[in-house]
Amino acid sequence: MTRPRLFLCLLLAAPGLLPAFATGAGTAPDAHPGFDGIWSSATATPLERPLELKEKAFFTAEEAAEWERQAAERNQEPSPGAVSKNAGTGTYNTFFREFGARTVKTLRTSIVTDPPDGRVPALTPEAAAVKRRRVDAMKDAASAQDTGLQDQCLAFVTAGPPMLPYSYNSNYQIVQTRDAFVVHAEMIHDTRIIRLDGRPHPSREISLWLGDSIGHWEGDTLIVDTTNFNDSGGFYGDAGGNFGWDRNLHLIERFSLLDADTLLYRFEIDDPTAFTQPWKGELTMSRSSGPIYEYACHEGNYALPNMLSGFRASERQAANRPRR
Repeated sequence: MTRPRLFLCLLLAAPGLLPAFATGAGTAPDAHPGFDGIWSSATATPLERPLELKEKAFFTAEEAAEWERQAAERNQEPSPGAVSKNAGTGTYNTFFREFGARTVKTLRTSIVTDPPDGRVPALTPEAAAVKRRRVDAMKDAASAQDTGLQDQCLAFVTAGPPMLPYSYNSNYQIVQTRDAFVVHAEMIHDTRIIRLDGRPHPSREISLWLGDSIGHWEGDTLIVDTTNFNDSGGFYGDAGGNFGWDRNLHLIERFSLLDADTLLYRFEIDDPTAFTQPWKGELTMSRSSGPIYEYACHEGNYALPNMLSGFRASERQAANRPRR
């Protein structure tokens, strides 16, 4: 098909897709009700359980309220005096953040549920070495490939694997069709198409950033099996604690509804060449009125060349510094 004809076909097909993404309405008459729509995973619950909570897996309602109060206090805009003491260039102020104000609805003290201590297991020695090289390269990037995956607009913690909240843009839109359960992550504008038509995973030679996902329903719970990941190039080193992974990652996810406005998302990570043991987690997402706006990561991405220019300027400054 010629490019003009292909463009015309896409242009004619687009209006038929827009209503589903605009309204969140399921496109299949047999779609499981309640899942379609926009969801936010923003939460005050940390990924890993704070050490001071030890083996405490759940808050009481009163403890959760106090934790939320402390989180709100920590997330307040720092004073100009405190900001002036920062050695670096700083970051966004709180106006641009979407910190979660509430703990997860299950009142868990961490997103990680297994191991029982609520902490992410250690990396294997080989994976830890990859992480060290990756983090060291990011500190003085020689090229764009040395910068973080988020700076390259390739991957971010909100899209996964697994899908975890961040301090902003932790939003998703779910649309169902007859043969697919589609999850659109706002950042970095990734859309996962989870096949429900019974087709198996492709050959292991095919590797993808978000893997290949197939799903099936067990009652009102969607169980998703994802394999065929690529070698991402780093382990737990990028912005926001984005997890690295390799081609051996096997991810199991479960989507279910706690109530009409709460989605329970559970996941299991099994990657024997990355982590010393499998681990699990869960969080709740709240229904949101939306809409989700486009996260155009690479449009006008002047940050990447500016970062590389800054690294080179630092090198020149160091080279021209008088020797004693």
